[in-house]
Amino acid sequence: MDDKKKTQLGFIHQFIPSNNSKGNSSTLLLLHGTGGNENDLIPIARMLSPANGSILSPLGKVLENGMPRFFRRLSEGVFDIEDLKFRTNELADFIENASKLYSFDLEHIIAVGYSNGANIASSLLLLHPEILSTAILFRPMVPFIPDTLPNLISKNIFICAGKWDPIVSRQNTENLFDIFKKAHANVSIYWQKSGHELGQEEIVAAKEWLSHHIS
Repeated sequence: MDDKKKTQLGFIHQFIPSNNSKGNSSTLLLLHGTGGNENDLIPIARMLSPANGSILSPLGKVLENGMPRFFRRLSEGVFDIEDLKFRTNELADFIENASKLYSFDLEHIIAVGYSNGANIASSLLLLHPEILSTAILFRPMVPFIPDTLPNLISKNIFICAGKWDPIVSRQNTENLFDIFKKAHANVSIYWQKSGHELGQEEIVAAKEWLSHHIS
């Protein structure tokens, strides 16, 4: 992919096209954690990749002490809600424009987010449910509590949480699960025996879950 394409949509990003000749595969939207970049989750995407799907991986535009993020926070676990909503809308526009530039199907986008990336993926589900069909959320928190819940009846969501996560409490994880459940999403939680870091077992579990929730 040339450098012009990588920047012309407003986000530095990676796009790796599908090698599925039928052209009807899903696109994995990769959303990295704080301090990550657009390449971080590609190895995980390769493990999860349904039918050799496309990969779209943007770099977060907000810097916190030099570390890329997708939106600002006021302190650990305290989000700048106005900025979160602005950045969520901005990300939704990027995805729509990328679908035109790279000719992938907006009906089959699977978010794979870790930590900060999982949080903005959750925000996308709440503010722009039309953008995502499926989401795998590693270590997400409740991004915000909407005044009105969207209808997520057709959405499949897999939450991967750490039993001993020092950043995301069990209660916060369960609150997010409840929000998605009340919005009628098909949502599951997998509890990994770890902290905030990712573990091999949950990636395997996410791959197995995904294989049962995509066509």
